[in-house]
Amino acid sequence: MPKRILPLSDIQVKNAKPRDKDYKLMDGYGLYLLVTPTSGKLWRFDYRFGDKRKTMAFGAYPAISLADARQRRDDARKLIANSVDPSEVKKAQKAAQGDQDTNTFEVIAREWHAKFAHAWVASHAQHKLERIEKNVFPWLGKQPIREITAPELLEVLRRIESRGIIDTAHRVRFECGQIFRYAIATGRAERDIAADLKGALPPVRNGHYAAPTEPKAVAPLLRAIDGFTGSFVVKCALQLAPMLFVRPGELRAAEWEEIDLDAAEWNIPAGRMKMKIAHLVPLPRQGCRNFESTASPHRP
Repeated sequence: MPKRILPLSDIQVKNAKPRDKDYKLMDGYGLYLLVTPTSGKLWRFDYRFGDKRKTMAFGAYPAISLADARQRRDDARKLIANSVDPSEVKKAQKAAQGDQDTNTFEVIAREWHAKFAHAWVASHAQHKLERIEKNVFPWLGKQPIREITAPELLEVLRRIESRGIIDTAHRVRFECGQIFRYAIATGRAERDIAADLKGALPPVRNGHYAAPTEPKAVAPLLRAIDGFTGSFVVKCALQLAPMLFVRPGELRAAEWEEIDLDAAEWNIPAGRMKMKIAHLVPLPRQGCRNFESTASPHRP
């Protein structure tokens, strides 16, 4: 008669000591504890499937207890009894989990951003990523993108709305739509749920920023600029703004190599323009004088 294997006890597993070589402590029905010279205690399950001898790893003790290992063995034996190879089931589960891990909203959003960031001004690209990182990743970032529902995304947008920044909520919805469409194009989502939320947010109510249009109203503004008592450079910028009609950011980032005072031209490179197109600004005499007055002795 074959020698009967007595089941292991928790004390035996806990007190198993390392030896010079690997050795096994058998529990029965193919399950055993492999004890290594480096004090590792690894659960293994030997079985036969299709006339082949196979071994499955169930994890390490104490993370996987004796009771856990026995449950995994019993689950595997049920699969074998139904002509299913438990090793193949484990591989399929691992592949599915890996697919989920690489298809989360955050992974795809960062991939989308990296792919298209070169087409945006650097500061604009950074703002886009920061909006998503702050407002979406904490709640949806770890979810597989194809499992996210419209109500879940709406809840994220409502959080932004509750902070009183409706414009940001609309921007986030639009950017999430771009991410979902990118996921569809790359085969990792089936539909753009952000599109289902069109009209779900209150409209943005922009304030009215009055601009002087009558000559009589412009004159006091120009006099106020001339009377500005702050930084000299800021005063020059304020004086240039009504002459050049450029965005504040473009004026603030102007570099001497872009200015040609002899030709009375300012050539703003495409990289700083919103539309990524170079922009030539003619300089009036007063503008040339303003630039000259701010000139550093070290400028080229």
